Amino acid sequence: MQNETEPKQLLHLVFGGELKSLDGIEFKDIDKLDVVGIYPNYKQAYDAWKGAAQRSVDNATMRYFIVHMHRLLDPGDN
Repeated sequence: MQNETEPKQLLHLVFGGELKSLDGIEFKDIDKLDVVGIYPNYKQAYDAWKGAAQRSVDNATMRYFIVHMHRLLDPGDN
């Protein structure tokens, strides 16, 4: 049971990798994906995503993503 003063936990995964081309989202090498982490809310995930994206700014084919895991775990509860 969740504490009423505690915000609902909404898990988010941040990961990225080098894409095969700039016009798609297929990765060059899945074994080299960078899993940044799993975060309890969007704000923390966004901050992690932004940091990872900024570190790879010199590589145009490197992309990072935020996956809303809570939507996958419980599709009816957004």
